[in-house]
Amino acid sequence: MGLGVRIQLCLMMFLEFFIWGGWFVTLGTFLGNNINATDGEIALAFSTQSWGAIIAPFVIGLIADRYFNVERILGVLHLIGAGLLFLMYKTTSFDVFYPYVLGYMILYMPTLALVNSVSFNQMTDPAKEFSLIRVFGTLGWIIAGVLISYFFGWDSNSGIMEGLLKNTFLMTSIASIFLGIFSFTLPKTPPKAKSAGEKLTTRDILGLDALGLFKDRNFLIFFISSILICIPLAFYYQNANPFLVEVGMESPTGKMTLGQLSEILFLLLLPYFFSRFGFKKTIMVAMLAWFVRYLLFAYGDVGELEFMLLIGIALHGICYDFFFVSGQIYTDSKAGPKYKSSAQGLITLATYGVGMLIGFWIAGEISNNYLLSDGKHIWDSIWLYPAGFALVVSILFALLFKTEKIDYQS
Repeated sequence: MGLGVRIQLCLMMFLEFFIWGGWFVTLGTFLGNNINATDGEIALAFSTQSWGAIIAPFVIGLIADRYFNVERILGVLHLIGAGLLFLMYKTTSFDVFYPYVLGYMILYMPTLALVNSVSFNQMTDPAKEFSLIRVFGTLGWIIAGVLISYFFGWDSNSGIMEGLLKNTFLMTSIASIFLGIFSFTLPKTPPKAKSAGEKLTTRDILGLDALGLFKDRNFLIFFISSILICIPLAFYYQNANPFLVEVGMESPTGKMTLGQLSEILFLLLLPYFFSRFGFKKTIMVAMLAWFVRYLLFAYGDVGELEFMLLIGIALHGICYDFFFVSGQIYTDSKAGPKYKSSAQGLITLATYGVGMLIGFWIAGEISNNYLLSDGKHIWDSIWLYPAGFALVVSILFALLFKTEKIDYQS
């Protein structure tokens, strides 16, 4: 891969996650403060990510993999997405906002797989090359948060009162236009569909060929645990920014980028940890990190105990890398060459789709139950729910999953 192509792929990844991180992190705060959405409506808005993840395989399987170059589909989706982001920027009521965000996430979630496809198509050794490209996505998410908090101040108390968070949609709409146009200059990535005589079935699209892996008791336990642990994960995505704003933390969106910085660090540490302690212990550390994170949120404050909140944010690297990346490695090793793609698709559908869909709904219900008359929440009680749930899932996984050796290939 030449230097020019490498730069293109890095910029593509940067913009892809700059766009997502530029509006999704502050979505709950924007909806609650600027268009008076209820906790249930906020949960409904966040659940569009899950519906997008559920529908994404159909977009990829029926269109991108069969008829058009991947980079062209990527460009079209981001250009249409830019229009929807602009409409969200102009919206002042949730009833109008919801169809736009639903449509946007249905278009955006497939692009996560498309940027990977463009990248992998240019690599001779993805295991060594991909992480160096993907890290620019994390940097894009970080830069978005830094701009919102430290450059524009949109998430300051005065900024929120003035309704400036709506500018996150304008900023990402502009970035989406740029990425949409830029995508047409990316290396050509032709479709890799089956031959014309073969029909693509729903079974192919949803990765149902990988269902045979459920005969392996360990994999079945891992699969169910993946769905369950994504329920408390949804609390973080949906509630973390509104929580930090309500308790009075300054520049909350910028400080939340500590999670992405730690993600980079623990991604580098993962190969050592995985090979030294094995898959089961790595997953358990991730699950317990969720438990600890929510306890820190429950009992920390913005005074002398603000360090507890910051540590809770920084635990994101362990929570995400040690669970999701380890899970991808485990799934890849269990599936074998024939069902690698199907198995990864099935896990994504289960976690970002089913697990988080349930989690967003539960988070909305619980948040609403602890809503005070002044619009604030009893956050210490709210955070104990995902903490307890994560602990239960950790214990069940520890008891039911039998230790097995998985070779990590870096």
